[in-house]
Amino acid sequence: MPRRSTTRSCHRVKALALPKQDWPLIAAGGVLLAVAYPPFHLLLPSFACVIPVVWLITQSADDARPLRRRLVQGFWYGLVSQGLVLYWLVIALWHFTPLSLLAYVATILVYGLYHAGLFAIVGWVGTRTRLSLLVVLPICWTALEWWLGHAGDVAFPWLGLGTSLTGFPMLVQIADVVGARGVTFLLVLANVALALALPRWREPRAIRTFVAVGAGVVVALGYGALRARAIPIRPVGTVALVQPNIGFQEKWEAEFRDSIFERLISMSAEAMRETSPQLVVWPEAAIPGYLANRPAWDRAISLQARAAGIPILAGGLDVEWYGSGPQDYDYWNAAFFIDADGQRNDTTYHKRYLVPITERVPFVNPRWFDLDFFGGFAIGRQAPLFESDMGRFGIIICYESAFEDRTRQYRMRGADWIVNITNDAWFGRTSAPRQHFAHLVMRAIENRVGIARAGNNGISGFVDPLGRAYGLTRLDERLITADVLVTSDTRTLYTRLGDWVGLFSIVGTVLLVGTAWRRRS
Repeated sequence: MPRRSTTRSCHRVKALALPKQDWPLIAAGGVLLAVAYPPFHLLLPSFACVIPVVWLITQSADDARPLRRRLVQGFWYGLVSQGLVLYWLVIALWHFTPLSLLAYVATILVYGLYHAGLFAIVGWVGTRTRLSLLVVLPICWTALEWWLGHAGDVAFPWLGLGTSLTGFPMLVQIADVVGARGVTFLLVLANVALALALPRWREPRAIRTFVAVGAGVVVALGYGALRARAIPIRPVGTVALVQPNIGFQEKWEAEFRDSIFERLISMSAEAMRETSPQLVVWPEAAIPGYLANRPAWDRAISLQARAAGIPILAGGLDVEWYGSGPQDYDYWNAAFFIDADGQRNDTTYHKRYLVPITERVPFVNPRWFDLDFFGGFAIGRQAPLFESDMGRFGIIICYESAFEDRTRQYRMRGADWIVNITNDAWFGRTSAPRQHFAHLVMRAIENRVGIARAGNNGISGFVDPLGRAYGLTRLDERLITADVLVTSDTRTLYTRLGDWVGLFSIVGTVLLVGTAWRRRS
């Protein structure tokens, strides 16, 4: 028996084995992708991080079992690249469970399987149809990004490749036409072109490719400059952002709740006194408990807003009972809007995209888990627009900023600007807060809308319709920041059509697979 077990283990190890020449490319691809994203945000790696993928798929064509090799290449590439990008999951989830390492491993294993499928499909389609990777890889890569944002309870569209360029917003102004996934498509296209040209870099055809990629970058910059001149940007008013910097554990300790609330009221009073804002924004879940259970807190916020004549937008928890049983209630991650007369809006925004595991346990009934504030949040059903003296605005909570349709739908319905409230304290001092903020740059450009962001411990600040961030705070500081929020009245092609490049990539992938299936080798 021990001998059979050893034999099986050896077979499993061999199943994931690769030739030595594949490993440097896998490592290079993972490192280049990681440094293209925040906090590094290096420009050149965005145009090189897919080159190792192209070379891996290409050199596997001579293998005796190319499909098997591509599956293993893709698995290890996904594991390494996402393992480097998402390392912060271990730290973030540790606040909820010491099993965070297992959750991290499970996440990157899933990414490994996704990329195994990507490599296999791209290589198989290319072999069967004889189409160039210049056609197949951009379509299939973008389709995978689309799937990551539409995978039901485990949807996690964190950092599409196009988002790596948000540190250089003038390069991605084309997102107002093609969206973030369109930028991904174009970026993968440039990577593939360079990958195919580099081995023959002295040949005239390769030189023409380098020139074409360079010209593409120049055109993108030129389009950005034109849009910067053409889009009329207008101020909507001064917004004060409260950054209370409350520790993750401190927030839910019963003995600290009253002092935390008093800190929020005190900081709001200071913001109203020192900055004369037209709106004060508290971050996600700033109120440390159910507002429905704390009528004194509810009255205090209303009194403050009415006395100053300044509305307050406050993140907190909302609850609704529908029976007399101990579990006959739903609770939401919510945002409450209290107007300048101190009246709380009848409609409360409930978060609609919940973080897998931490806010909603995927695929199972959350009632199976008797855990308050963990894994059992209900999904919001409405996305109201709120009226203010500054115009109409929509609210996105936390990582809803990563979902392109939330901001777009608000804009379609007439939102003048957007508020994003978040609590990134559980990320710690990792790269996650900066990665998180990068999504807002794309949302602003796609819809030419101004965005104000209040974070518990940062990053708080503003993004204008050209994706330029300003008034940003540092992490882990208790402070108030205020600035004039600007927006535009431009309705973009992307706002009207939505993620048409993502849908094109899905249809294109299906057609490619269908064509390859019909062409028997």
